Amino acid sequence: MKKSYIIVIILALVALTHIQPVMAQNPLPNLTIGVQQSSNPDDLVPTLQILLLLTVLSLAPSIIIMMTSFTRIIVVFHFLRQSLNTQTVPSNQILVGMALFITFFVMRPVIDEINDSALQPYLDKQITQSEALDKAAKPLRAFMLKQTREQDLMLFVDLRNNQERPKTVDDIPLTTLIPAFIISELKTAFQIGFLLYLPMLLIDLVVGSVLLSMGMMMLPPVMIAMPFKLLLFVLVDGWYLVVESLVKGF
Repeated sequence: MKKSYIIVIILALVALTHIQPVMAQNPLPNLTIGVQQSSNPDDLVPTLQILLLLTVLSLAPSIIIMMTSFTRIIVVFHFLRQSLNTQTVPSNQILVGMALFITFFVMRPVIDEINDSALQPYLDKQITQSEALDKAAKPLRAFMLKQTREQDLMLFVDLRNNQERPKTVDDIPLTTLIPAFIISELKTAFQIGFLLYLPMLLIDLVVGSVLLSMGMMMLPPVMIAMPFKLLLFVLVDGWYLVVESLVKGF
């Protein structure tokens, strides 16, 4: 055992002796961060671009949640789990992961359009950064407008005090469209959740009535109803129907 340790140490020393000349010939880059004075205003542009990029990356989770189909999907999954009375099964991690991948599937055409019209031309230096942002916002705007109710959209348009009303749909700013889209998605998700609760509530009523007629008042109806709920959900292929209705709803 001691001999093996000695051999490993010798091999390490030999490797170090061969690495040092290579490092001397090809020194590693040194990263320094600091603040320097400059009289050229153009030197500030890369710094502002990096700051803007970091801001967008920090807001990426909110963009995924609030400007895509993620909100409706995750709320429906939550109602489904509550209606089945399965407590933490599936877990939050599984539900969020399912909602995230289904969101990517639903938003795939929008993502492809953003990549073709905004990202790739910007990387090829064919358009400027502001033009890329404008082109990237158009597919998202079209998607949100398609899913937003006119009533919700008019609510936030009317709440813009002392501001000129937009003449066309394209004139509606994102700061007005996004909250309207969110409450529209929440209403749709709650409607789907209500429809999911109805058959499960019927099973609870039937089980509770049967237990009451048998005099088994001390037995929790939820304990007896949950296996029947799971059986019904499996027999009708519930996950297939729920995911199909969610995806086709977009």
